[in-house]
Amino acid sequence: MNALETFDISKFYKSGDTEIRAVDGVSIAVENGEFVALVGPSGSGKTTMLALLAGLLAPSAGSIKVSGQEMATLNERKRTRFRREKIGFVFQGSNLVPYLNSLENIELMLKLNGTFSKTTKQYASELLDRLGLADRAKSLPGQLSGGQRQRVAIARALVHQPGLVLADEPTASLDTERANQVVGTFRDLIHEQKRAGIMVTHDLRMVRFVDKVIRMQDGKLSRVITDRDEIERLAGLEDAIAAGH
Repeated sequence: MNALETFDISKFYKSGDTEIRAVDGVSIAVENGEFVALVGPSGSGKTTMLALLAGLLAPSAGSIKVSGQEMATLNERKRTRFRREKIGFVFQGSNLVPYLNSLENIELMLKLNGTFSKTTKQYASELLDRLGLADRAKSLPGQLSGGQRQRVAIARALVHQPGLVLADEPTASLDTERANQVVGTFRDLIHEQKRAGIMVTHDLRMVRFVDKVIRMQDGKLSRVITDRDEIERLAGLEDAIAAGH
């Protein structure tokens, strides 16, 4: 069973007499343990697509299944609970609670889901250690670097063991070295824990870490790239552009 499946999903908006097709008939599938990049130019629909996958927006047409659950069959209350329990999020700005330390920020997801226990608390500590932050467990977000905050955010997104993890431009505020570190660690955990991960990114250098690239254009699915050599070429081209060659 795929962790995520969409079937011809669309999201339309009315602007006066004009219908804007932010997402238009997109069908994708992501397996457990698969890390995917969702890319495209500004206005391509990738941000709207991510909101649809997260259950933050309802599609105008089509259907979305996460871990076998058809999202459209859930009312707002059940959808909120499902999203909290079964989907993890990594935001562009990390969105950590400023007055909670690293470990407390991670444990917060467990407490919200009613799954906080001696065992899950130990798992939260192990995640911090796995992310190289064992010595920053008691540090507040303001005492961490950007890369460290994003690694805490990754741990928070994974600690409740969701089937699907979504990341919205997680490297936007990071330099190249920290971006590579954050996305590389994210990829490793997605593979090891057999989660499905989708990362929206404008930085094509980051696609070298993914298993598949889904490109959108004008709200439509324009291309799916799975060939490893082609993905590496795409990242290499962006490297050359960034270096000014």
